[in-house]
Amino acid sequence: MKTYSLHPESIRNLFNNIAPTYDLLNHLLSLRRDFYWRKMAALEFKECNGWMLDVATGTGDVLIEMIRQVDSERKVFGIDFSESMIIRAREKLSRKGLLKKVGLGLGDALSLPFRENTFSGSMIAFGLRNIVDKQQSLSEMVRVVGPGGKVVILEFTFPQKGLMKKLYPIYFKKILPRIGGMISGDRSAYAYLPESVLHFRYAEEYEELMRKSGLTNVHSRPLTGGVASIISGIKKE
Repeated sequence: MKTYSLHPESIRNLFNNIAPTYDLLNHLLSLRRDFYWRKMAALEFKECNGWMLDVATGTGDVLIEMIRQVDSERKVFGIDFSESMIIRAREKLSRKGLLKKVGLGLGDALSLPFRENTFSGSMIAFGLRNIVDKQQSLSEMVRVVGPGGKVVILEFTFPQKGLMKKLYPIYFKKILPRIGGMISGDRSAYAYLPESVLHFRYAEEYEELMRKSGLTNVHSRPLTGGVASIISGIKKE
């Protein structure tokens, strides 16, 4: 059985392998709450103008939400280091007639191929936990955003109270890997993904990363009882 680690090549192989079933499993394993989570994250950019960047864009669902929720004429750019994901994002956007409004490219989140102050906002959804040097990646997202621009993280977090606090670890560590493995054919991938969340469990940990990157007005908002969280900050003027 394959095993995965936080080594960049290992993560690239993981996402290349699960790309064909990635969307199906996202919707199934989140009980379709992922649509709502992305919508809420996209709305964080309601007041932003200009180009927006989605890091670790995957199959492009965040790009679609940015166009739907914020501005149908908004220009957005998605970058990912998995070629299989970018191929599927391009196919999906083409089917929806949105490809002309979107830029797509292969790239490394640790060294984004853009000049400083290129974008009005940048976002990463369910991707930062898979990056070895989270601080460097976040610093890159800040670098390419102009003064006053917003940086947003959408990520899985651990519920800290109520029934969800008890049920979530069981589902995440026992049920999710089995279902994901059966459908994707790669059980190791869906064993790794829950483990990746254990390294950064709480929104407060992402808030600290943002502050260290120089962002201000940093705050977080729990979604679905804390199963996921939106963490955002503003680049200094």
